[in-house]
Amino acid sequence: MLLALVAGLVTGIVATTIDDAGASALIRVTDPVGSIWVNALRMTLIPLVVSLLIGVIASVPNARSTGRLGIRALVVFVVFLVATGVVSILIGPALVAMLPIDAATTAALQTTDAATIATNAARMPTIGQTLIDIVPSNPIRAAADGAMLPLVVFSIALGAAATRIPAEERAVLVQFFRSLSDAMLVIVGWVIAVAPIGVFALAVGLGARIGLTAVGVIGGYVVILSGVVILATILMYGAAVFGGRVSLSRFARAVAPAQAVAFSARSSLAALPALLEGARRWLVLPPVVTSFVLPLAVSTLRLSTPIMWSITLPFLARLYGVELGYAHLALLVGNGILLSFAVPGLPSASLFLMAPFLAGLGIPVEALGIVIAADAIPDLFKGVLNVTGHMASATIVARHAPAEVVAEGPQLVTSVRSVL
Repeated sequence: MLLALVAGLVTGIVATTIDDAGASALIRVTDPVGSIWVNALRMTLIPLVVSLLIGVIASVPNARSTGRLGIRALVVFVVFLVATGVVSILIGPALVAMLPIDAATTAALQTTDAATIATNAARMPTIGQTLIDIVPSNPIRAAADGAMLPLVVFSIALGAAATRIPAEERAVLVQFFRSLSDAMLVIVGWVIAVAPIGVFALAVGLGARIGLTAVGVIGGYVVILSGVVILATILMYGAAVFGGRVSLSRFARAVAPAQAVAFSARSSLAALPALLEGARRWLVLPPVVTSFVLPLAVSTLRLSTPIMWSITLPFLARLYGVELGYAHLALLVGNGILLSFAVPGLPSASLFLMAPFLAGLGIPVEALGIVIAADAIPDLFKGVLNVTGHMASATIVARHAPAEVVAEGPQLVTSVRSVL
């Protein structure tokens, strides 16, 4: 995808330099191809998020024993996510504002007039209305409208309710949603397989419209995003040392192999075996923590998500001339934090979930194709951040785990392994 991005930018820039009429004809061909690819991504979002959430929550074994440890783990996850979001909101937009994006660049990218953009921005709901809409009066309508947050709330409620029905009935429900999520992930795999084509088509239009400016702007975005991710990773070391009461050298030695795997594979899920071994060998965490909290963290904790939303949304808003205040940005990042618990373990997956929110801001959804392609470099560092957060959260949970839950460790480990 990164090669396709570069090739598309070069093609668009060269075509415009040689012949404006030829460049316009080329854009008329490539733009629909890029739009089709983006639409293919968007069609998987709602069924994938809903099925993943319901399937995971409804299949939790030993709800009482798991709940004691799980609640503490989730509290740590939320604290980490909120803290990461606050830091990135304070730093990210200020850095994005320093990028050299002039009015001519913004005008070249806008596919709608200023009045339409202003109307779309004015239609954005207030914070109070958004809080009211969190509980959907009609989940089917919410799905049709692409309202992700109400669907997340509905999915969590349905998954939790499923844990209270007879085991036989719950098994049917869990199997259905697991099968649905597996099938949707296959479709996502197909879409990602042809991603270079879609990214190339989108990049041609971008290169033709803003020329060489695109190279500097996208490069600046990559540097800012990577830098904030690295900063958040450093902060995770401090959280482990002060919250988990372990030495810096022990924690660094325990997490280093998992970081290497995540960096090379661009996948925190692939680093789970290295995380388990590091927690057992160097941190000597209780087996119940390593067998439950670490898999739970790998499955649900995406510390890179609030950073992505805090930087990517202001970047796209500025690129397309849309005003985005701090209040709305904080609300959008809050949405991203909630949705992060349902992000599938795919490269740049958190970016896909932005699609419904971009339309409300008046930003073309096709803009996602550009940042997804540019995400190839920051994604290397995001995997390192995520696995560092996973190990830090397990260290803190182990420090404060209830004694009775640790005593039930062998039974809980067996139950969790049966699910995994």
